[in-house]
Order: sequence, then structure tokens, then C-alpha cells
Amino acid sequence: MRSILDSLKISISKQQLATLPAAEYTRKITVIEKAEDVPAAIETLRKAKIIGFDTETRPSFKKGVSYKVSLIQLCGKNECFLFRINKCGFCDEIVELFEDPVKIKVGLSLHDDFTNLSKIRKFNPKGFVDLQTYVKQSGIIDNSLSRIYAIVFGQRISKNQRLSNWEAPTLTDHQQAYAALDAYACIQIYNAIGNRIFKPRESQYILPDTPEGTAETADNTQQQ
Repeated sequence: MRSILDSLKISISKQQLATLPAAEYTRKITVIEKAEDVPAAIETLRKAKIIGFDTETRPSFKKGVSYKVSLIQLCGKNECFLFRINKCGFCDEIVELFEDPVKIKVGLSLHDDFTNLSKIRKFNPKGFVDLQTYVKQSGIIDNSLSRIYAIVFGQRISKNQRLSNWEAPTLTDHQQAYAALDAYACIQIYNAIGNRIFKPRESQYILPDTPEGTAETADNTQQQ
């Protein structure tokens, strides 16, 4: 018998997203800039049940110019570590964590992150969960972190800092909070779906039935 969730489609529009209150990260943030500080940070992260993951790269506004990943965000329940790998490097301890099949790491659009990180150093990622696939079990068809988080928690993740300079001498408080929230949001979404805190059939963003093969919503063709 086909599950009700098999045909359920949940999506939030750009207009609906704009009306939601802003989400905030209020827990501890630790910025790592020296290789010597990496081992202790990773040791702390290994104590976390679930680790949220994301990366940031300095944007390029010139044709033919690109940059390598500047920042790796790894977040536990109560603390987020921002590894400025343009300064501390893509260290052995980080790679070992990424290749640990037992420790669960949660991110979004992981293929892009892995591809970009592999330009710095080759590694074999294991133990990762991609939210773009994971949330589909609950009928969510949106792909962006901001939209998925909005559907699950009714809050909007600001993207104002996304195109800021992630290789600046010092990260601003706004940059740190933005980066930490992205990684922490991954944990929150994973737990809400996995622990059935999010109730798909009670969502206010369920799309009306649409003929098979047609676009669910015009706005959904362009994710934020």
C-alpha cells in the first residue's frame, strides 16, 4: 500500500519565506586559525552525537577568478567551530573525522562541498548525511537550506553574509553567526525529521494536488 507521504509535496514560496522571523544562532562559537588548535577542537566535536557541516568560499566577482574553500563549519549541540582552513589548513584531524564512517556528519548539497574541498586535499568522505535527500521522506521537495529550515521551524535564515569576504583578516560577528547557523541548522533539521518532531501532514506549506509530470510551483524552479 502506498504511504500518504509518498504523494505529499511540501514547498515554501519566496513570498512566504520573506514573511518569517529571522533565525539566530545563540550558542558558543570558536574560530580556529592555527593548526595547533585543530586537534583539541576535533576532540570536542567527536563527543557530539551529530555534527553539522558546511563550508564557505570567498566569492569572486571577476570572470576567470575563483578561490578555494576558506572556511569549514563543524557544529555540535552547544558549540560551533569555524575552521579557517585558508589559515590553519585542511589538517589531518579534520580529514580523519570526515573519513570516520561511525561519526554522523550532516550537511546539504554535499557533492559540491566535497568537490571543492578535494581541490585542496583528496579524501574519502564517510558517515555523511545529505539533507537534500534525507528530507524527501517527509515530503519536502525544496533543496535550499533556508527553505527547508523555514518549512520545519517557521524561521528564515538570512543569507546577507553569503557573499562576504571569507578570507578577510578577521571574521566579523555577523559572518561568524551566519556560518555557525548554517551548520547548526543541519543538526536541527536532521533531528526534527529523524525524531518525527516535524509533522509533514500538519505543515501549512503542503502543495495542492498537481498532475503528474507538471511543475509543483513556478517559484520552486529557482531555489534560494
